[in-house]
Amino acid sequence: MPQWWNRLNRRMAGWLWWVVLVGVIASLPVMYARSQTESSADQTAIVIDYKDLLQIGATQADPPAYVSQQLDKLKQAGVNGAIVYESTLEELAWSGEISVYSTAEAATLQGKVPTPGDNRTYVLFLKPEDEATVRQLIADGFARHGADVADWSFDGRNGVAIGMGKDDATLRPMEPNPIEIKKLRDAGLWVVPRLSDRFEKFDPELLNQWIKSFKAMGIDRISFDGDAVPGLSKPSPEPGKPDGIQEFAYILKNNGIGIASFENLKAPVRGLSKLSNLIDYDVIRAHSVTDQEMATIKADALADRILLAVKDRNIRLVFLNSIPSRDGVKGKVTSPLKTIEDALQGNEDAGVPQGAVDKLEQFGFTIGTPHAFTVHHEPAETALRGLAMLGGIALVALVVGMFLPSWLTIVFALGLVGGAGLYVLKPTLMVQALALFAAIAAPTAAVILLVRRLRANRSDELSAGRRLGSAVLLYVRTAVLSMAAIPLVVALLNHISYNLVLQQFRGVSLLHAAPIGLAAIYVFLYGPGGSVIANARRILNTPITVLWVAAIAVLGAAGIYYMTRTGNAGQVSGIELTFRSFLENTFGVRPRTKEFLIGHPLMLAGIFLTLRYRYAAFLIVAGTIAQLSMVDTFAHIHTPLILSISRVLLGLGLGLIIGLVLIALWQIGERIWKRVSLREVREVRGANS
Repeated sequence: MPQWWNRLNRRMAGWLWWVVLVGVIASLPVMYARSQTESSADQTAIVIDYKDLLQIGATQADPPAYVSQQLDKLKQAGVNGAIVYESTLEELAWSGEISVYSTAEAATLQGKVPTPGDNRTYVLFLKPEDEATVRQLIADGFARHGADVADWSFDGRNGVAIGMGKDDATLRPMEPNPIEIKKLRDAGLWVVPRLSDRFEKFDPELLNQWIKSFKAMGIDRISFDGDAVPGLSKPSPEPGKPDGIQEFAYILKNNGIGIASFENLKAPVRGLSKLSNLIDYDVIRAHSVTDQEMATIKADALADRILLAVKDRNIRLVFLNSIPSRDGVKGKVTSPLKTIEDALQGNEDAGVPQGAVDKLEQFGFTIGTPHAFTVHHEPAETALRGLAMLGGIALVALVVGMFLPSWLTIVFALGLVGGAGLYVLKPTLMVQALALFAAIAAPTAAVILLVRRLRANRSDELSAGRRLGSAVLLYVRTAVLSMAAIPLVVALLNHISYNLVLQQFRGVSLLHAAPIGLAAIYVFLYGPGGSVIANARRILNTPITVLWVAAIAVLGAAGIYYMTRTGNAGQVSGIELTFRSFLENTFGVRPRTKEFLIGHPLMLAGIFLTLRYRYAAFLIVAGTIAQLSMVDTFAHIHTPLILSISRVLLGLGLGLIIGLVLIALWQIGERIWKRVSLREVREVRGANS
């Protein structure tokens, strides 16, 4: 390349660092706006599955009295709400409203022989005062399922015959039971109906009636059951006409009703993102403790889980299932209701000295009716985010320039043009891609600059004290440079849809691998001893020994384990869960293990040793884990900013302490080694003389 071009790229590198700095500074007001958004909703609901409670009550001698008694206990413990589903014949039977019979059972009841060809379902109303409501519920529901409903009676009780087999009929959904909703509302509980798209034909008029009745009963939020929101099955009849989701969104907005979005479902609810956008993100995040988990979970673990969900993931509705189970060992039907009470209010005998409700209050949360976040924006947020984008592009170009110096200016120019074009065509894709590349670039640049500084300052003459002082300063400097990506990522992805996990930071696995790989390439191929090609040839010509094979196998196994632990799907052992709980209870915020226990100590020790020993640079590569992990912490956008900041700073502090311990152990071991070696030399000399 011509000299003038190389000089231009060197100058461009200096200018681009100023662009990065401007982008970081411009991102800070956007970060503050996000923190205001996150602090705008501090009420949380603890809700139960009312259907489960009815099912438990159905196993008792006096179901209504039992259900009422348990509701009182749960309310005293801290439960302030209940989930109700679209009603079914089975649920109406649990609530004592009806009895359900097959054709054969109805014939036996009447002392008759079943009529051939009759496979209907027969229903008797058990509460005359509720008969009109339940009859209308069944008639409307099964009309939507295409089944005839005819009058039937037995022994002076009115009922209906449904033109559908019992096994099928008991599964068909109907309108949520208004009788039970009224009971729950009269008991002072917040009620959240869960609706589905299971009806064969979407009927906006009937759904509007449901929503209006919910509103009249004081309901302000619904959620969804199944794999789709109501209306997804109805496409737009013609261009310009609303589809089913748009009609449903209008119904919700017109009645002032928001939604709750459950996290970690087996399959995402289809249509949820579109519906959320149409109702202006009147959405709260919900977390469910499933039936299977509730059957085995301990009260202390449940209390910790509730606290972490609310505090760490912006959850504002905690849904506790409580389905009964047949316990063959105890010889009775059991339920987790007592576990819920102990977890919420605390019970020393159950190993819960402090309940989840008190813990939540200590962190500023109260049990109440949750509402959606009030979104805050900076007055010039569009311009500030534009500067953040510019800073992100500059940062990526700088990292490319560290490997290919002559390409720096070209990459920056291509980034500007390509980024602008992509933003016009697909703005969401552009900001997500730039956020990922900036998140990779910052820790990579920080480690490369660290390696350059260590190579320039390495000396056998440096005392341990000077090396330690330099190591601590470079440790802090490297962390600060890595964290330059944090404001950029926060500003780029500052939209409420990310807080609600309706959209997510993409490329987590790449973020966890790329900085380590790039740092390793720079350390081993961009050394001072020759060109990249020469260094690569030297490595390839290195004889392979059994020790090398063993080392590669260990590194490969560690890498596979490391990658399987990225994201939210990694499996955690019981010992690690106990350790996490200890950290959480000790510090109030749990630092990330890969940072304070692995990455940061290795980075500090690696800096200290590399100032004297060239081959210790591999510790720097391993320590890159912590640098990228700090940025990744802020890629969990559903985690409050203040908590992420606390987590990163705590990890840095603990990592510094553990790193100093490692350095002290190394110094002790080095001195012992020198004394032993010196003694052996003296003994050999004495023997030779």
